[in-house]
Amino acid sequence: MLNGKKAVVTGGSRGIGKAIALEFAKNGADVAIIVTKESKAAMDTIKELTDLGVTARLYTCDIKDPDQVESAAQEIIADFGSIDILVNNAGITKDNLLPSLGVMDIDNVIDVNLKGCMFVTRSFIRSFVRNRKGSIINISSVVGLMGNKGQTNYAASKAGIVGFTKSVAREYGRKNIRCNAIAPGFITTDMTAGLSEAQTEEMKKMIPMGKLGSPEDVARLALFLGGEESQYITGEVIKVDGGMYV
Repeated sequence: MLNGKKAVVTGGSRGIGKAIALEFAKNGADVAIIVTKESKAAMDTIKELTDLGVTARLYTCDIKDPDQVESAAQEIIADFGSIDILVNNAGITKDNLLPSLGVMDIDNVIDVNLKGCMFVTRSFIRSFVRNRKGSIINISSVVGLMGNKGQTNYAASKAGIVGFTKSVAREYGRKNIRCNAIAPGFITTDMTAGLSEAQTEEMKKMIPMGKLGSPEDVARLALFLGGEESQYITGEVIKVDGGMYV
């Protein structure tokens, strides 16, 4: 499905990002993973990817720093040649009620989740334009569409990704560059692992399907959006939330 394609996934060493990287590799894509720093988990992910018979490499940078992002992007392009798919997945949370959010709590979440997405896209867009093709997939959140108590900073950052996605789709559609967003609901990742059983059960009550999603649920949609089967889809925000927000 993606044989010969080259993909970049930010935050690709765990959770949703790792699931997407693995799904791409299983379908023949070479994968570059961008993480903040090298770790055993990141290197283990690279081994999992290469064991699938594709080229996989790890790159480190602080996506809040546009200069570091540009340097990493140029290194990836030099190593892989043209890039076909970019997945902006890296994100953080710092939850609290609005009066209790510190300035750094707001800045860090906005800087990583929204500005990081913008910086990474900006650094790869010229390569997409030269090739007159490409698929950009931004990981937003259902919280960015419906809001959530205690997550004003996170919700704002993810809502910003929606506007950014639609704007990029309009700017670059004529260049055959597509830009879509995925809005996951409650997914079983590190972010939900710390919840108590009671909290998890309360979350399930909000979901018509009565269960949390898996990273693979998101990855399968990313595979579709990265491939030719979705070649006439751009500017969309697609929820993977079990009906949580309808």
